[in-house]
Amino acid sequence: MRRTVLLLCVAACGLAAAPAAVFAIRDARIVRVSGPALERGTVLIRDGLIEQVGPNVAIPPDAWVIEGKGLTVYPGLIDALSTLGIAEAATAAAGARTSRTAAQPAQPTPSPTPPTPASAPARGPEDRPSNTSWVRAADLVSPGDRRVETARSAGITTAMTFPQRGIFAGQGAVINLAGEKGGQMVVSAPAGLYLSVSSAGFTSFPGSLFGVMAYIRQIFLDADHYKLAKEAYAARPVGARRPAYDRALEGVLEAPRLLLPATRAVEVDRMVKFAAELKRPAVLYGVHEGYRATEILKKAGMPVLVSLKWPERSREADPEEVDALRILEMRERAPSTPAALAKAGVPFAFYTDGTTSGRDLPRAVRRALEAGLSQADAVRAFTLSAAEIYGVADRLGSLEAGKIANLVVTSGELFQEKTQVKHIFVDGMKFEPAPEPAEEVSR
Repeated sequence: MRRTVLLLCVAACGLAAAPAAVFAIRDARIVRVSGPALERGTVLIRDGLIEQVGPNVAIPPDAWVIEGKGLTVYPGLIDALSTLGIAEAATAAAGARTSRTAAQPAQPTPSPTPPTPASAPARGPEDRPSNTSWVRAADLVSPGDRRVETARSAGITTAMTFPQRGIFAGQGAVINLAGEKGGQMVVSAPAGLYLSVSSAGFTSFPGSLFGVMAYIRQIFLDADHYKLAKEAYAARPVGARRPAYDRALEGVLEAPRLLLPATRAVEVDRMVKFAAELKRPAVLYGVHEGYRATEILKKAGMPVLVSLKWPERSREADPEEVDALRILEMRERAPSTPAALAKAGVPFAFYTDGTTSGRDLPRAVRRALEAGLSQADAVRAFTLSAAEIYGVADRLGSLEAGKIANLVVTSGELFQEKTQVKHIFVDGMKFEPAPEPAEEVSR
């Protein structure tokens, strides 16, 4: 009787989440990621956590049973770099009409307002232009971002979300894509400090790539000196002048890792060396030409985030213009990067780069599969690998007892053309996928 009432409530609520309860997905194929798949088993969810996973799980009488015959259960997908949950970024994405060429780094949707240079030329790095390292995604996230439902309907249950305005953009957070308030969405923070090498808007320092790199280097030198000064004062404050509080440097010191942009192989080499110079843990993002840089990355032991927005010719490009051979090659070979990284043993994860619809996301992954990536490696790159890179694999990324109940239930193998997402669980709450809008037919 209770199950009947619950089913009627969900039907009445349409696409709303089912109330938190005990769920049992029975007789399904279970892809645990952290171990071999179970061809037939049960996942038991209670109080937002995975209570049991296995072939012989006893189903309690208070459980809402989902018949899993013919279905496959995966860990919820993780978008390893995004602005999901930051509503102002969604507004900017909706209004943006900017072009992109294959030679440009593939970066996630920027925050709404470009950095505004000071009215007077910067006197030097002490002015801290384009630095908002103290801004926290955990303070900005909101369930009101309409993109959350779209991403969740595609099977994404977790996102590493970051402010993305300026050179030192701010501190990211690991969030789950459900909750009545922003605070309920946050799983872990800070997740890292997002950096770019954009010099847009600056007519003086740091108005070039060379200037931006020098500026970043100087900020970290300042941060190291600031840390030493604080420690010295804390050890012997009597008779000593206290160092002035600097929120920009506090944000730099707080970051557990840096996110550095690198699309081309030469940029990968540059950023690997730069991270070593800065003496900070770092993760590279973009990496479309990673197929040329596997040895560099393997030697450095540096994880990477691969954008699923594969390079393509801009629709606004001059039809008479002939692209350089390097650009044409990257467009052709970029989807082979994940397979090359997997073969070399380089840890990597995927980020959607805005490609979150239920149609576009599988298409983008299939291009990597067609270029040699295995199905198992593709699933891992969207689940456990992302959790490992951000240090949250103890609670996310695989189907294991005790972990957060983030799951996606599909009608077949994930990312395949005819596979449908049937159910999504986030923090143990059950969601149904929103219907896809009709696909536009080009004429």
